[in-house]
Order: sequence, then C-alpha cells, then structure tokens
Amino acid sequence: MEYTGSTALITGASAGIGVAYADGFAARGANLVLVARRKDRLDVLAARLRQQYSINVEVIALDLTSAGAVARLEKEMAKKKLTVDVLVNNAGFGLNGFFVNEDRALTQQEITLNIGVLVDLTAAFLPGMLERDRGAVVNIASTASFQPVPGMAVYGATKAFVRSFTEALWGELGTSKVRVLAVSPGATESEFFIVAGGKPSGKAVPATDVVEKTFSALEKNTPSVVVGGANTVGAGLVKFFPKKTTIGLVGKMFLPKEK
Repeated sequence: MEYTGSTALITGASAGIGVAYADGFAARGANLVLVARRKDRLDVLAARLRQQYSINVEVIALDLTSAGAVARLEKEMAKKKLTVDVLVNNAGFGLNGFFVNEDRALTQQEITLNIGVLVDLTAAFLPGMLERDRGAVVNIASTASFQPVPGMAVYGATKAFVRSFTEALWGELGTSKVRVLAVSPGATESEFFIVAGGKPSGKAVPATDVVEKTFSALEKNTPSVVVGGANTVGAGLVKFFPKKTTIGLVGKMFLPKEK
C-alpha cells in the first residue's frame, strides 16, 4: 500500500501503541489525525511529528466514551475538510478483577469504547474508502480474543467481538482494494496494565513490533494477524485443549488471588 500523502486517523493516540502507530504512518509519509482525551500529550506528539517528518498533524481531544462522541468527531473532520484514508481503531481498555466486583459504569465504558465506538467509526469512514477504492481499517483486537479470560471477562469478550467483526468485514469486501485487518497483540509496552490493574502474564513486547506486524499484514491483505511467534502458537493451540482446561489455565494467569 502507498501511504504518502494519505491521512491516517488514529484513536488512543496519546500513549503506547497509538504513539507507535503515529510514528509508523508518519515515517511512511502519511498525514495524521490524532484522537485521545489528553490534549497536552497529543500536542507534544504532534509537534514532534511535524518537525521530524514534515507532515500535517491534526489534534482532536475527545473522550470517545461520551455520548455523541463519534458524531462530534465526524463533524470536526468535515469542518477541517479531512478525508480518512486509514482508520486505526486503537482506543480501548480493560479491567482486571472479578466481574462481580467491577464498577458497573466503568464496565459500560469499556464495552462502549472497545466495541460501540470501534463499530461506529468503521461505519463512518469505511464507505468513503470503498467509494475511492483505497484505504484501510485496522482494528486492535488481542490475544485475549482467542479464549475466555477469567479475571478480564468483559475485555476478552469485547476483543473476541472485534476480531470476529473485522474478519467478517474482510470477507465482505471481495475484490475491493480497501484493506481491513484485525491485529491481536499480547502483552505490549503501554499503559494498558496501569489502567487495568494487575500485570502482564508474560514479557511485554515493544509497541513498534505491533506496528511493523500491521504494515506487513496490510501488504499481504490478510484478515487477521497475531503479534509474536509465541502468541501465534498459543492462539493456534487453544483449539486443541478442552474448554475447561483452557479456562482454568488462563484463570491462573489473570484472576486476582483473592476476591
């Protein structure tokens, strides 16, 4: 795919994987629209990217879990006369703990951001890509999407939705030149576990690994990719174990020691 002169909209762009995606697309000549809640971080990132790569960078500070957020984002994009050539649905979070102890409001925000906003943004910008017969939608799933995750029950379920939804869209596009890709990272260097609580079940990989795997998969036009060799093997092996065994093993990794 050719990215020079295109415009990539990246959600969750203020930290971790979102920042790595911003650098990845900027290095390939794409202009950027960075979306997240923390305007101060976005402004610092945008200034660096403009100077480093000589590209256009727009900052839109927005809480995507707020009512009508996607509509406001669309309106702002139209106001700025910006066309989205690449959409990276990276914004999302998880909660680590027993479901019965979770804050119900936070759980609803988790579902809204991980699923509702991702679907609505895709619905907003995919039709334009199809009309132009070029572009890409990158949806961030997770290795948590391949099995139930006791201790992160809602998060795992939302990411299973993301992967299934994205792969289905890929199947709908037929001969279109628009790419749709689900990316499933494992533990990655980011703020994820600061927000979720708990700690990674394995060594966290650099966020740049996720980005490079993404670009490679987009070139191959594959519907879904897992980041990391061990994660790829693990995702494939899950289907061979009894469900009870899988749930028990994953629970040992993610369940808190006490309720």
